[in-house]
Amino acid sequence: DMAIGTARMASLCLPNAKLHVGMRWDDNPAFVAELADPARPPVLLYPGPGARDILAEPPSGPVTLVVVDGTWSQAKTLVRDNPILHALPRYAFVTPEPSHYRIRKEPRDEYCSTIEALMHALGALEGDPAKFRALLDPFHAMVDAQLAHQAAGPVRRVRVAKPVVPAREKLPPAFHDRFEDLVLVVGEANAWPYRNDAAKPPDELVHLVALRPATGERFDRIAAPSGEIAPSTSFHCGISGDELLAGAPRDEVMAEFARWSRPTDVTVAWGYYSPDLILAAGAVFGERLDLRFESQRLLHRKLGSLEAFASSIGPADTHPHRAHRRLAALAQIVGYLRGL
Repeated sequence: DMAIGTARMASLCLPNAKLHVGMRWDDNPAFVAELADPARPPVLLYPGPGARDILAEPPSGPVTLVVVDGTWSQAKTLVRDNPILHALPRYAFVTPEPSHYRIRKEPRDEYCSTIEALMHALGALEGDPAKFRALLDPFHAMVDAQLAHQAAGPVRRVRVAKPVVPAREKLPPAFHDRFEDLVLVVGEANAWPYRNDAAKPPDELVHLVALRPATGERFDRIAAPSGEIAPSTSFHCGISGDELLAGAPRDEVMAEFARWSRPTDVTVAWGYYSPDLILAAGAVFGERLDLRFESQRLLHRKLGSLEAFASSIGPADTHPHRAHRRLAALAQIVGYLRGL
């Protein structure tokens, strides 16, 4: 949700629209319920591979149109990191007219603001391209007000050179002042794919690994799933079904992890999925660091996946279990950042 996000404006103009604000949606009951009407199956308006042209090939019946709003980076993260969104049938279009968003340049000429995208998409769904053009009236008023404010303000800017800050000083203090407290964690899940026609069981922790890079101490336990094993779990985790079923009860694994942990630990993970999965299993974390966020903040560039970034630093680990490969990648990245 942005300060000048046009999705909020659109939600005030459309009586049947619902506005949801946040970054995590798979476990949001209100949002999941919005997608559960079989008479209006959900579709996602977002460009990408496999997206159908909604202007040329609109869905044949009523749908629940899901639209993401925010910066392009935020929208990409939302769709990528939320399976409930990523799994939806996808529609997109090339805007038939230039964007009216004169206060901001879109990444590409065929892109437009969220409210403009809704105007075009809803017109296509209703079979009347001009039906929703009134959505642009408050949008034009907002743009005109912003331009008038800019014109009335000072036009001269004094550029002040920013002091150069050594990379080491940009690192979180724990990376150098409390290195002995760092604990790298990876959790693997028994995760079922999202299905429109059935309730999705919650992802459950089945493999937990952790490492203290200062001492080399490790934690490594497999937790038996509480029910059936999802079809892709063994493939993704690199653990056979028999190994998973032979794992310890999850409560026992979490009790052992609690004894292994220390009150001063600083938990380091890549993104939020692993730590959230481990927390849901019963862990208690103190201070946490997102290594993906810290790496992007320090290096000012897109890093790709954990494995892709680590492979740009050095050779990848070859352990058969994915959790161990990812743990090695975390350690590789922490060592790299500390050496800058």
